[in-house]
Amino acid sequence: MLGYRWWVPSSYLAPKGTSVTLLEFEHGGATLIAETFGDGPHTYLLLHGIGMGRSVYLDVVQRLEGRVIAVDLPGFGEAPEPTRTLTMERHADLVAAYLRHVDSGPVVVIGHSMGSQIAAELAARHPSLVEAVVLAGPTVNKAARNIGAQARYLLTDLVGERPLVLWRGAREYLRGGPHLFRKMRATIVHEPEDAFVRIECPVLVLRGESDPLAPMSWCREIIDAIPGADLEVIPDHGHGTLISDSEPAARLIHEFTARL
Repeated sequence: MLGYRWWVPSSYLAPKGTSVTLLEFEHGGATLIAETFGDGPHTYLLLHGIGMGRSVYLDVVQRLEGRVIAVDLPGFGEAPEPTRTLTMERHADLVAAYLRHVDSGPVVVIGHSMGSQIAAELAARHPSLVEAVVLAGPTVNKAARNIGAQARYLLTDLVGERPLVLWRGAREYLRGGPHLFRKMRATIVHEPEDAFVRIECPVLVLRGESDPLAPMSWCREIIDAIPGADLEVIPDHGHGTLISDSEPAARLIHEFTARL
């Protein structure tokens, strides 16, 4: 089911004066919100991390030259809570159903944190829909697949972050609601390495130099699993490479897509 919500703001992310479409899409008992705008040689699909929403991409979308589709995944941002917590695979299937419904054509999927897990599943399960994949701050490191470790790393990463970024993150975590623990568990039990080995399209892995959630050992394991994958490390950044001061990440994404 595809529909409009009268109460949704005209836009979170689209630059002023840009034509934008805000849609609600339901499939299999789960609903996402998609904001689409812009034009260019590539279509960028942005998938956010846990406790986040499309609003956290306000900085990076101003730097992407192409068509942008930014989504609120079920139970995040403005998307309603699903009746059951979705696995990463079900998230990918929902996104795939949406892309087919709107006839998006192959997309460059940019997934941050939890979004990287969904991006990997999307590319592995629905390869015809994906032109390329960007895994930014990919989770969850095999050596730390427990909620306590992930929470500690996240808090460590937030030390010294800009107030605006902290506010956006706190706001979206509150929107995540009382089901956040179950959503976090869904990311922990997922084994993205099973998807990595099935990805056939070009892949770029982005890691912030001091990102505790995506250590270098884990990122190297990812590129070893995906033939031809590239790894770029962004100096003076932590986990939020796409959220805070995203110019270096956007530049690397442009260089990557220029080679496609």
